[in-house]
Amino acid sequence: MFASLRSRLFGIAYRMLGSSAEAEDIVQEAWLRWQTCDRDAVRDPGAFLATTTTRLAINALRSARARRETYIGPWLPEPVDTSADPALGAETGEALELAILVLMEKLSPTERAAYVLREAFHYPYEQIAGIVQATEDNTRQLVSRARKRVADRRRGSVRPTEQRRLLTAFLAAARKGDFSALEELFASEVVSYSDGGGAVRAARHPVAGRTTVAKFLVAFAPTFWAGAELSWVEANGRPSVLISRDGTAFVLVTISATDHGIDQIMWVMNPAKLASISAAKSTPTEPDLSGGPARRPGPPLAQDA
Repeated sequence: MFASLRSRLFGIAYRMLGSSAEAEDIVQEAWLRWQTCDRDAVRDPGAFLATTTTRLAINALRSARARRETYIGPWLPEPVDTSADPALGAETGEALELAILVLMEKLSPTERAAYVLREAFHYPYEQIAGIVQATEDNTRQLVSRARKRVADRRRGSVRPTEQRRLLTAFLAAARKGDFSALEELFASEVVSYSDGGGAVRAARHPVAGRTTVAKFLVAFAPTFWAGAELSWVEANGRPSVLISRDGTAFVLVTISATDHGIDQIMWVMNPAKLASISAAKSTPTEPDLSGGPARRPGPPLAQDA
């Protein structure tokens, strides 16, 4: 029974926490509680396990937020490989994109739980109310508030095919240090987030604004892209690129974009967050953006901003 539900439980926990490692811990704890509970008293194992997982995730999220207050630099979710939807158990891709997970950090833990259960897994309001220990009316309000906070982002996002085109163009311009081409690709309020977590050198603060971000990327182009090898991966349901040097991945980059251009660039650089996705199968970047001879490796986006 547990094995058949495990992927769904992981999907709930991951969307709640934005960390596959923490989600695995939650699923393991849910399994332990399943082993020790009175099975005869459990009328609906699926409901019992969803409730257990969600409540554990709510508690874990409260603790995680306290830790993230002292996190060095911007915090980004741990990307997961969804090329074959492994272990994620998502009936839909809702509440899965990195940009949406970042936005969901602004929700309260209970709002986030209600939103995930409703939008990603289509639980009825009555059942969600029991899980989050609220009335059904209050649960509807929780979901409604959460929807409003993410609605603009979801409606404005371009399709994956357009995102891939923009990401390809962005990488070509960034590698060349082409300031004008970068500016043309960016929305006016574009923001670049670099998550190094203190483990590697990375910008300690978001870099914002079309001209500022373009200048920032051009400044580091000669060293950052030296000897870099690019591979496409599908991270959280969206085209992304894993960048490696000498066979070792050192950053995953992805973007979000609207009709106005690229409005977010996300550089996941914390090695602990790359371990899982760097092991996933990937295909060479198309087109090949590796023009020019390899140079001595430099630090990845390696200055404090």
